[in-house]
Amino acid sequence: MIYAVLLRGVNVGGNRRVAMPDLRRVLESLGHTDVATYLQSGNAIVTTDESDPASLERRIEKALLTDLGVDTHVLVRTHDELRALIEANPFPGPVAEPKFLHVVFLAAEPAADARKKIDPVAYAPDEIRFGDRAIYVRYANGQGRSKLTPSVWERLKVAATARNWNTVVELARRTAG
Repeated sequence: MIYAVLLRGVNVGGNRRVAMPDLRRVLESLGHTDVATYLQSGNAIVTTDESDPASLERRIEKALLTDLGVDTHVLVRTHDELRALIEANPFPGPVAEPKFLHVVFLAAEPAADARKKIDPVAYAPDEIRFGDRAIYVRYANGQGRSKLTPSVWERLKVAATARNWNTVVELARRTAG
């Protein structure tokens, strides 16, 4: 099985520094093959016999903490999950300017009451739509000026990590096998 591995909040603003060679080494030490990283923001592709994504996430989190001293959440997605996410994009227009379109990957579906804590109207002109263990975000004027910050996703009470549209598409391409 080929998985995209997404580390939450690494190499952002000098926090939780993880060198990509170190990430590759840790992933290989777990027995994964064809390990590759993408960009410096905690994205990797691995091939593994592991069929339980939750177990894979926990093993990688533990190894990162033990080997690198980095305490972070790890989310994994298969090629099929990434393709489905791309096909379900509720904002096809912003794909023309992918820097304005992001996906917030969620570790689990948030509870209904937690979802209600995020009022889309409060973040206009930015737009959000919930997907399958994901939130699509269309930034009207770019991420830097938005009120949609990681603190918003924390209200959902599930681990979350965001990637821009180009990264999502590239991870899907790299997991195609």
